[in-house]
Amino acid sequence: MKVKRKFKVIAIDGPAGSGKSTTAKLVARKLGFLYLDTGAMYRALTYQVLRKKIEPTSSSEVVSLIEKTKLSVLSRPGTCRILLDGKDVSAGLRSQAVEENVSAVSRHAAVRKRMVALQRAVARKGNLVIEGRDTTSVVFPDADLKVYLEASLIERARRKAKIKRTLRLEKMELARRDRFDSTRKIAPLKKTKGSIVVDTTRLSIPQQVKRVLELYQNKVELQ
Repeated sequence: MKVKRKFKVIAIDGPAGSGKSTTAKLVARKLGFLYLDTGAMYRALTYQVLRKKIEPTSSSEVVSLIEKTKLSVLSRPGTCRILLDGKDVSAGLRSQAVEENVSAVSRHAAVRKRMVALQRAVARKGNLVIEGRDTTSVVFPDADLKVYLEASLIERARRKAKIKRTLRLEKMELARRDRFDSTRKIAPLKKTKGSIVVDTTRLSIPQQVKRVLELYQNKVELQ
């Protein structure tokens, strides 16, 4: 049954390197919608786990830590800031250590339950563009528009490759992350019923943004 909401929700899922973060951010800015990067929320918890020197795969230790940690989200059109115990940690969430451990932290059921509740709460504040890996399947399966962005592995590796990581290593890491995210028991990454698949392999960011805006406009006109 579709849940009645006061505000609109655009949910965008996809694997790492598909372009979802940049696209979602720009779509939100264009529409004047709030923007929520769910991945940043999980990275913030991972940052805290690593900072406290806790084993990411230890469910009891991770859950104990998050129960003592206050995570807040400052969502604005085109921007999203994450606070841990009142401190903005957004700038430190893209480190290699965080990226390599976020899947392990986010697989714990108690972690996801808490994050989903926070994510849904943001949608009660205004129209929202939300992106991640389970926004169309778990967080907002009844979103006004559901989009799944995908791209070839080699193209995603090119987009994410940095000076310190070769293209080959990036491909290996992305393939590992894809397997982990798509096969986990809780909230796996998948294409959901009703989601519109957009292949971004040969699309620029402006083209991706234009496509999502067109899809949303079409949805609005049909409602």
